[in-house]
Amino acid sequence: MKAIASCLASIVSEENGVCLWESIEPSHQQRIQQAIAPGNTPSCIVYPSTPEQLAAVIAAAHHHNWRVLPCGNSSKINWGGVTIGAEVVVSTERINRLIAHAVGDLTVTVEAGMKFSQLQAILAEHRQFLALDPAMPASATIGGIVATGDTGSFRQRYGSVRDQLLGITFVRADGQIAKAGGRVVKNVAGYDLMKLFTGSHGTLGVISQVTFRVYPQQATSGTVVLTGEADAISQAAATLRNSALTPTQADLLSTKLVSTLELGKGLGLITRFQNISESVKEQSNRLLQVGEKLGLNGAFYGDAEEANLWQRLPEQIHSANTESVITCKIGILPTASVELLQQVEIGLIHMSSGLGWLQFSHLDQALQVRSICEKSGGFLSILTAPIAVKQKIDIWGYPGNALQLMRDIKKQFDSNNIFSPGRFVGGI
Repeated sequence: MKAIASCLASIVSEENGVCLWESIEPSHQQRIQQAIAPGNTPSCIVYPSTPEQLAAVIAAAHHHNWRVLPCGNSSKINWGGVTIGAEVVVSTERINRLIAHAVGDLTVTVEAGMKFSQLQAILAEHRQFLALDPAMPASATIGGIVATGDTGSFRQRYGSVRDQLLGITFVRADGQIAKAGGRVVKNVAGYDLMKLFTGSHGTLGVISQVTFRVYPQQATSGTVVLTGEADAISQAAATLRNSALTPTQADLLSTKLVSTLELGKGLGLITRFQNISESVKEQSNRLLQVGEKLGLNGAFYGDAEEANLWQRLPEQIHSANTESVITCKIGILPTASVELLQQVEIGLIHMSSGLGWLQFSHLDQALQVRSICEKSGGFLSILTAPIAVKQKIDIWGYPGNALQLMRDIKKQFDSNNIFSPGRFVGGI
């Protein structure tokens, strides 16, 4: 194993550019080990500081047929399947420069290791923002967000990660640097590899740089929370979907989540409006009136209180109290969301897309809800769970007919299967 580290150290010459596994902090080891099958220990973690170093590291791994587990800051490394062995962990967290920010064109190009919070701070200086709200925003890297397809509640107004990507640069399995897309909004050149790499969990290549469209910050923000009986919440959501109101975020919340956040009793509908102050006030009042007619309790949140609420909401989903907690991503018909939330303790489902997050303490609960989702044409995929659970079942639960196509794509991009083997659907 030390021979592997020695080889890679000759490529990454910076201090601490290669860390032997035994010298890594135990907490960091434990986090990475959540993505690797028991009995397999990487030789080292490599921290290239330029795309060229990253390409050279991958080329060496390809030459020696070393299996590679790519990551950024490893905040989401426990999402997805378990890698079947990994000789080398490659982190992009030091490849983190701002490449270009075209303020007038509303685009930004950054390297994959830049943290999401840092990028938002850069954009905020020009009153702009990246319209994503991923899990663990303080530690998540841009490359990790793309690799996991982690969007959040902003998809209500702005769409998903793949809808906001304009260009991508990545390192292929043979160590060559490849590009797709560009740096302008109206770009149609080349293959749309941005969508292919979004949510691929590091199985096709290592993302080194991305270009996003960005948006102007809104003048005012306000949030309306409605809580109460399930039927009334369902009616309120249906009314909101069919209305002329334009929320930027709108989520349905389970009873326990409402209680934990001290928002009231019963199920919840949390809706955020962002616009000029007159518009936010008018739209908020209209939704509060809808809730009042349905017998729901309504409350308005603004300023720091509102920001705190939207910060705490994803933390309740993704900050598990114990390692045994199972976190799932689901997709279901939006009209069936309320009925499903009545059968879980912790859950959040986006009002319009039907995509959301559920949390379970036992596997049988998750499998029961998976059956419910599949019967209505939806899905449930397990993202975080003890390794023993992940090895026991098919965590993705994919029933579609595209598996062979996905395997063919994997073979084209990574014929030696060195990138994260076993992490994706069907053991890809």
